Amino acid sequence: MIVLDVEASGVIPTKHSILSLGALDLDEPSNQFYEECRIWNGAHIDDAALAVNGFSREEATAAEKKSEAELARAFIAWALDRPRDRTLAGQNPSFDRDFVRAACERAGIDFPFPYRTIDTHTLCWLHMTERGIAAPMAHGHSAISLNTALQYCGLPIEQRPHDALGGVYAHAEVIARIAYTKKILPEYEIYPIPWMTKP
Repeated sequence: MIVLDVEASGVIPTKHSILSLGALDLDEPSNQFYEECRIWNGAHIDDAALAVNGFSREEATAAEKKSEAELARAFIAWALDRPRDRTLAGQNPSFDRDFVRAACERAGIDFPFPYRTIDTHTLCWLHMTERGIAAPMAHGHSAISLNTALQYCGLPIEQRPHDALGGVYAHAEVIARIAYTKKILPEYEIYPIPWMTKP
């Protein structure tokens, strides 16, 4: 499984650009990918997106950075090389998948990933439900954010600004703890898994 996190210049894949991409092979967590790029020519930049990911407009347009197409080619090459399972996973993996798909289309690259994804929101909701814990609600729907999932798994909330590799680490550790009841990253080794320490 490939845990994926994309930071972008906005939220619309056909209008905005990837700024950074982080990925991790859940079967071999030391096998990681992280790269940054400049926006594609004509892409829009939303200040609200930059506030989340910490990039400046200057960084988003820096000529010395790789193009989005170069980043997409590098990521696809990494993904086709070693991960055994290319199912994409994350907090909102359809967002990340759709940005990679749009980047591939702009670059004329075949998109090698399946449509179906695995998300930490659903995993966390199911785990809570199986243990008789009511999932948080807001505005008439589930409110399990990444921070909710992290805290549920005994982990600190994500840092801001949020970068793609940090996001991947958080998603991967949540998935490993919920799906396999195990720790996988040394960054989180000191944090116990709550349901292993309580009756």
